Amino acid sequence: MTDIPHIPVLYSHVLEAFSDIENGIIIDCTMGYAGHSSMLLKANPNITLIGIDQDQTAIDFSSNRLEEFGNRAVIKKGRFSYVIKEIIKEYGVKKIKGILADIGVSSLQLDQKDRGFSYVSGNLDMRMDKDAKLSADIVVNTYSKADLENILLEYGELRNYKKIASSIIDNRPFNSAKTLSDTLKPHMPQGKKIHPATLLMQAIRIEVNDELGELKSLLQTIHDSNFVDTKVAIISFHSLEDRIVKQTFTSWTKNCICPPEAMRCECSKDYALGKILSKKPIIATNEELKENVRSRSAKMRVFQIRDKK
Repeated sequence: MTDIPHIPVLYSHVLEAFSDIENGIIIDCTMGYAGHSSMLLKANPNITLIGIDQDQTAIDFSSNRLEEFGNRAVIKKGRFSYVIKEIIKEYGVKKIKGILADIGVSSLQLDQKDRGFSYVSGNLDMRMDKDAKLSADIVVNTYSKADLENILLEYGELRNYKKIASSIIDNRPFNSAKTLSDTLKPHMPQGKKIHPATLLMQAIRIEVNDELGELKSLLQTIHDSNFVDTKVAIISFHSLEDRIVKQTFTSWTKNCICPPEAMRCECSKDYALGKILSKKPIIATNEELKENVRSRSAKMRVFQIRDKK
């Protein structure tokens, strides 16, 4: 396969966000099918793009997809929260001018039913990295009731999390995502545009892949790395991720870091990392929604790290 088998979400907005980057490095933290990566390489002919993914299937596909760009495209395997630190050490912060992260499960993983991400999958897996130890099977079939309640409430924001956890305990073991979603369907939210099992699958997937921990670690690394004139764009797909990004970007704009109880400012009032470029989250246009239904939940926030010269 050489063609991108799906349309990357918010593609026109992503290209616009990075359109002023004339040279240097753009890091695509969640490469997937290399949809965003290939578009950025075409639109920004003088940049080098470093794509990160922990999924070997994605790396195999994207290595072929990006071959036409030669040494302008570099691919690294691993969790982006860790690999980005290695990239910073290797290339230096001054060369990195853009960072893109499309958080969550990729279309590649959703499309492959044997990966267990879909509610119709015939197995329970959900590992973005097939070599990872923790899987959905372990979460669903071995977690305690209290642990299940915690992830259903925190990661799925399901109001009846106690009933759902009890039903899992009473009916396990489960051997497939389909059996799990069918069994729990009576307890799932009804009447929404999304499938009733979506939030359930989301909660388990986040636990398996430590998605929120990965996002927080990425943001912390960006904050601590002393980037110069670097643009950061984060695409999220649910309120938990978007809330983290929004609150983090807001904190990065604060000049004063004195504690609230301080009588007067004693810092230099020069601690702002930069400015928010998207006052409201950027969402898909009506045209894109017609082309790609998966973009309906996507929200992108963009931050510009200042040049401290």
